Amino acid sequence: MSFSKPNASTATLTKNRTRGSVCPYSGLCATCLDGCPGLCEVGKSAYRGKEVLYPQPFGKNTSASEKDYPVDLSHFNIMGTAAGAVGIEADSDKAIFPAVDVSTEIGADNKIRLKVPLVIAGMGSTDIARVHWEALAAGAAISGAVIVIGENVCGMDPNVELKNGRVVNSPELARRVKAFKDWYDGYGIVAVQANVEDTRLGAQEYAIEKLGVEAVELKWGQGAKDIGGEVKLTTLERALQLKERGYIVLPDPEDPAVQEAFKNGVFKEFERHSRIGMVEEESFMKRVEELRKAGAKYIFLKTGAYRPVDLARAVKFSSLARLDLLTVDGAGGGTGMSPWRMMNEWGIPTVYIISMLKDYLDRLAARGAFIPSIAVAGGFALEDHLFKGFALAAPYVKAIGLARGPLTAAMVGDKIGRDIKEGKLSAEHAKYGETIEQIFVTSGELKRRFGENFAKLPAGAIGIYTYFERLMQGLRQLMCGARKFSLKHIERNDIAALTREAAEVSGIPFIMDLDRDAADRILDF
Repeated sequence: MSFSKPNASTATLTKNRTRGSVCPYSGLCATCLDGCPGLCEVGKSAYRGKEVLYPQPFGKNTSASEKDYPVDLSHFNIMGTAAGAVGIEADSDKAIFPAVDVSTEIGADNKIRLKVPLVIAGMGSTDIARVHWEALAAGAAISGAVIVIGENVCGMDPNVELKNGRVVNSPELARRVKAFKDWYDGYGIVAVQANVEDTRLGAQEYAIEKLGVEAVELKWGQGAKDIGGEVKLTTLERALQLKERGYIVLPDPEDPAVQEAFKNGVFKEFERHSRIGMVEEESFMKRVEELRKAGAKYIFLKTGAYRPVDLARAVKFSSLARLDLLTVDGAGGGTGMSPWRMMNEWGIPTVYIISMLKDYLDRLAARGAFIPSIAVAGGFALEDHLFKGFALAAPYVKAIGLARGPLTAAMVGDKIGRDIKEGKLSAEHAKYGETIEQIFVTSGELKRRFGENFAKLPAGAIGIYTYFERLMQGLRQLMCGARKFSLKHIERNDIAALTREAAEVSGIPFIMDLDRDAADRILDF
């Protein structure tokens, strides 16, 4: 069985010439023909080189791993029951799915209330996040979710003002914070993330002191890659500006030969890369204390799909520092800015890392250590994914991190809004009507809620709200079937492993072993 799909993908706009006869381990055509124009990744790399590392068109799409991991969320099924109810009276007139409570709260000492148990994970300086930010932020705010402003926003801001190497004004970061606060109604929160460059620039201190941000997130990494963030730059001036600000820019925009090649059209984009962090307990605790002194009310940590020892560090440091949220992101997800083969072939996949996380948290809990609120991420998109995420590491998971799902909803919503204004609705959308109110099924509810301000809502925000409403109804239905009427009651035995391997990896019972003792007691009468 082959888990990977090397050398050809729609993500990199590559394909095999002999699609029906491909070497399973290299991905090369079984017969590589002299005269082929170079359709596959190897062939295209012969003339476009490192450009083929990334999903295309860069900055205008989202991508996630094509690798078929040996164990994923689909290898578990949700278990329903015909008896009883937990969290509500066992009465058929009361135990109905609309009565299921999907609200949650996160935080150590001060709690953040969420209407929906969702975190829109860090959306940083990439074009696709920048273009759709108003939709993302407003959608999170009206839904009552958490949204994290990702890394490099200040550093990439063309109009940022620096004094002694520190941010004193960033119109772009201010815009992003305001886009959430304009619609905030007491649920959810906006947090500002920081990597190495952001920390050097003092981006979080600026956000706290000047923009009134209460939550910040320290970033070790994400599930899509094990290096710093990258974007493409289309002008020499921009490349020079960002190199001056301390970023790694390739090829070197200060090299006269590179400048000449760029002007002659040999290549059309520079690459901007962020540095990797160096995690140490002492410096981590020092940084947490600095942020608290600066006025941060809530401090989060986001870590990626690194080695198990790094997950252990994240759990321990979050406990010692009494952090308000630890988000653990499994391999396979992502929003598309990662090198394609890296996105497919590195890191601990979601089910595996959540299973490790559960074990590590159990060990801390057994010692009476502080357990932070936990969010898990890595390819979650639909309601069954959410249920399984809560169950795999129950009782610790308080929220699920999403990225591609809400970004897709924002993109679709924004497109509908544009098409209505331009009179270019697609047949798919036009069959529902010709206005925002007719096409978006939640518009009546939102109009009653916001009145005249409904017209100011970005169409993409309505898209996110509508998508989240679907997720919550679906989750309520699954929870009702399991007879669990609030999130805190979801347990590991609410799911079953469909294969022995899934059971071994996760510690979740194999479906043929589930309830064996209870069933025996019923049958042995």
